[in-house]
Amino acid sequence: MGDYNTAEKRLRAICSHVFTKEHKYAQELIATANRIATPGKGILAADESTGTIGKRFKGINVENNRENRRAYRYLLSSTKGLGKNISGVILFEESLFEKMGDGSYLVDGFKKEGIVLGIKVDKGTRHLPGTDGELYTQGLTDLDKRCKKYYDFGARFAKWRAVVKILPGKGPSKNAINETAHTLARYAAICQDNGLVPIVEPEILMDGSHDLATAQKWTEIVIAACYTALRLQGVLLEGTLLKPNMVLPGADCKKKYTPADNAAATVTALQRSVPVSVPGITFLSGGQGEEDATIMLNALNQPGLGYRPWSLTFSYGRALQKSVLAAWKGKKENVGKAQEMLLLRARANGDANLGKYTGYAAGKGEATKSLYVKNYAY
Repeated sequence: MGDYNTAEKRLRAICSHVFTKEHKYAQELIATANRIATPGKGILAADESTGTIGKRFKGINVENNRENRRAYRYLLSSTKGLGKNISGVILFEESLFEKMGDGSYLVDGFKKEGIVLGIKVDKGTRHLPGTDGELYTQGLTDLDKRCKKYYDFGARFAKWRAVVKILPGKGPSKNAINETAHTLARYAAICQDNGLVPIVEPEILMDGSHDLATAQKWTEIVIAACYTALRLQGVLLEGTLLKPNMVLPGADCKKKYTPADNAAATVTALQRSVPVSVPGITFLSGGQGEEDATIMLNALNQPGLGYRPWSLTFSYGRALQKSVLAAWKGKKENVGKAQEMLLLRARANGDANLGKYTGYAAGKGEATKSLYVKNYAY
């Protein structure tokens, strides 16, 4: 056994064993990943594309133009106290580089709160030829150049969303699983080579009528395939984060399950597929309503579910912002009210990460409204 009496020695050992040559970002990657996985905190996913934020704005009768996008995202970044429960924020490129009227950057508010800047780097999904409507994610071609640009500006982590469908009666095809795993691994390796912690996101959609056991089976298989590919590409797992779906039955499944049922299936799938070296698992909400997503996260962090070496936390977009948008309505006079709602939902999910959420945010704003959209894309 090596002498790993100090964290510093262990860190050096990890870095030297993973890479065949010295990697200048290894220690920074590990530190960043662990910072984001800080207990009681999670990620605000504010990386909606221009088209997707337009759909959000349409629901509150706000025009989708740059001025309004800047105003809304400044509302998020200028929320004082947000860093208490938000450790990282994922941004769309427009927001990362956006300047305000006084010459400051939109992201300066996040920085003041100690929130790590992240960036969405994929370029959307396309039909995967030879499959029954399955998808692949594009964006690898110039990813190295873009990652360097984002790192130089101050971003320290990235996100790439892959989408997997459970086809009726057969599940995802081997082609789709292999494509998802390989692409996520290539993305992760390129990110780390340029200083960014990669969030690995193999999202299994809720579309379909499959039961909980089926969702658990395919979640295990897909995630395991991703880690096989990540190892093949030489990715430093200690410097990554996983962003999976929670294991839930299909949206059209007639059998009802409790949050405890779903939590047990989710944790079992993770225990069978995720290495202990990964510091954090930052769940997507997958179309659950704000309160449902918080309740599920809280259930995942209750006693009695066995060994969970990772921080089980959140990386929510819609499930953190639905009530915020409804409170804002595009009006300056509503900014304070909207920021209070953001802090409430962030606090609720921070408590859920600790297994201590008591339901105090239920009934506030749009908390109980479903956010499910079939074939969700953004």
